Amino acid sequence: MKSGELERNMKHVGLYAVTVALAGILAAGCGETAPTGGATGSTSGSAGGGTSAAKVSGAINIDGSSTVTPIFAAVAEEFDKGHPDTEAAVGTSGTGGGFKKFIAGEIDIAMASRPIKEEEVKALQAKGIEFIELPVALDGLTLVVNPGNTWAESLTVDELKRIWAPNSKVKNWKDVRAGFPDLPLKLYGAGTDSGTFDYFTLAINGQEGASRTDYQASEDDNILVQGVKGDKGALGYFGYGYFEENKDALKPVKIDAGKGPVEPSPQTVVDGSYQPLSRPLFIYVAKKAADEKPQVDAFVDFFFAEGGDLVRQVGFIPMPADIIESVKKHWDERKVGTVFAGSEVGLGIKEILSKESGGANGAKAGSGH
Repeated sequence: MKSGELERNMKHVGLYAVTVALAGILAAGCGETAPTGGATGSTSGSAGGGTSAAKVSGAINIDGSSTVTPIFAAVAEEFDKGHPDTEAAVGTSGTGGGFKKFIAGEIDIAMASRPIKEEEVKALQAKGIEFIELPVALDGLTLVVNPGNTWAESLTVDELKRIWAPNSKVKNWKDVRAGFPDLPLKLYGAGTDSGTFDYFTLAINGQEGASRTDYQASEDDNILVQGVKGDKGALGYFGYGYFEENKDALKPVKIDAGKGPVEPSPQTVVDGSYQPLSRPLFIYVAKKAADEKPQVDAFVDFFFAEGGDLVRQVGFIPMPADIIESVKKHWDERKVGTVFAGSEVGLGIKEILSKESGGANGAKAGSGH
C-alpha cells in the first residue's frame, strides 16, 4: 500500500495516516514471531462462511474508537481496492459512540479501545443482537509532553493520579514534583465517549470515568497531538500509534508503576513491562451481519489474511501469532459473547491468550456456551 494513498484515506475519515512501519517487534515475551504476511500468516480469504471474495458487493458500516480507526481505515482502503463493488465506510464516534450505534443496529462492526461493558452487553441482549468479539491489535497508551519539556522524563503512577484525579488542585508543574519548574500545566486527553478515557481513568485513578474535567478533551487524537505540540507546559495522552506518527514533534514520558521507569514501545507492550497502560484493541462484529452479509464476512477474513502488515504500517502492534490464531478460530466458529470482564487493566499476553484459548465458555451476551 502506498503511503500517499493511505494518507488520503485517513484524511477522508478525519484522521492522518501513521506512516511508520514497525518490524520484528513480537520476538520477545511470548515465544512467538510475528507473521510476515497476514495477521495469521494465512493467505486464505474464505474463513467462516466460505465467501467468494471476488463476488461480494455492498456496504460495510464500521464506527467507533478513534484509536482503532487508522487500522481499519487502512484495511478498508486495501479491501475496497480488490472488491470494487463494496464500500467499507469507517466512522469515528469514539468507543462509546460506536457501541451506541452498534446497539441501535446502525453499523455492522464496532471498533473499541476497551472491552465491551456489562451495560452494553445487556443493551445488546435486550435488542436480540449477538456479537463476535475479536481482539485485533495491541496498544500502549502513551503520555506525551512538548519537546521543550526537559524535566518530566518520567512520572510515577501516583503522580499521574494526583494530576488527573477528580477535583485535582495540581495546576502547575512545580506541584507535581519538587524541582519541576514554575510553569502552568495544560492537560490534553480523551473525551468521555472514548474507550481511551475509560481505560486511562480506570488504570490511573482506579475508577472508570473518574477524572478532573478542566482539561482539553477530544475524541479526535489529532487535536490532542496539535495541542501538545503547541504548548511547552502541556501533558497529554493517546494511543501509541499517534505518538509514532508525531514522534519527531513530541516526547514520550516513561511510566513508573513501582519497578522503575519504562518507556512505551512495541517491545515493552508485548513483554508486559509497560504497565498499567498496555491494552488490547478490539472489533465487535454483529453475528447477523457476519452470517447474512457476504461483504462483512469477506472483510473480516481479509483482515485476518492481511491485517498484520497493515497494523504495523499504521504504527500499532500486531497480536502475537498464537493469540491471533485463537481469535480467528472464534471468528471461523462464529463464537459470540465476550470473554473479557469489562475494562480490565494491565492485561498481558498470557492473560489475553488464556482468555482467548479458553473459548467463549461462560461468555456473556447469549453465547449459549
